[in-house]
Formats: sequence, C-alpha cells, structure tokens
Amino acid sequence: QVRLVESGGGSVQAGGSLKLSCTASGYTYSRYCMGWFRQAPGKEREGVAFIGTGGGATYIADSVKGRFTVSQDKSKNTAYLQMNSLKPEDTGMYYCATASGGYCSQPDGRYVSAWGQGTQVTVSS
Repeated sequence: QVRLVESGGGSVQAGGSLKLSCTASGYTYSRYCMGWFRQAPGKEREGVAFIGTGGGATYIADSVKGRFTVSQDKSKNTAYLQMNSLKPEDTGMYYCATASGGYCSQPDGRYVSAWGQGTQVTVSS
C-alpha cells in the first residue's frame, strides 16, 4: 500500500522560509517522480514542483521559480521542498504526490498515483 507522509509547513512572515518533507513507503520509490501540489481557498489546485527519479527537477511552476527548490534523498525515500522568499500568495494547503510518465513534467492532480495528507503553509504580510 502506497503511503506518503508529509512534514514541515507552518506560519511565517513574508520573506521567510519553510521546508516540506515527504517520505514514501509501500512502493518502489524510484518508479515515480514526487512533488507537491498546492491549493489556496477559492483557487484551483496547481502543481508546484516535481523531482524525477534521476534526481533533477522535472517541473517548477513559474510562480515559484527562483524561490523554491525540490530535492530528494533516495536513501530515505524522501523528497524535500525548500521554500524561500515566501509570499502571501504562497499560502495554501500543500499536498505531496507521486506521478509517472508525462505527468512528471506536466503535473495534473487527476493523474496522481498517491497523495500525502497535506500540510498548511501560511505566509503573512
């Protein structure tokens, strides 16, 4: 049974940093890419960043380029999302997810293999 467990998140002021972690179990980690979606109240879910099995980022949303970095530690089956220079518009629920194939470079929440439980990120101005 695939399981994704998230940690991190919280509340920070604009310009601050947070780091999210997502640890996978129950499947062969290297078979899928892993990343995050986020959803703010009243807004559609959007892909944030994904990292591939080779270790490189496969997708970074334009809205977070230059501020967010995705990485992984394969020995721990864990991916990380380092979020710097946070803005109030980054506020929302962040969901870890796994995907495969073309959805690693064009993440689509309808075609996710597994979801994490979600973690809240709140950025105040």
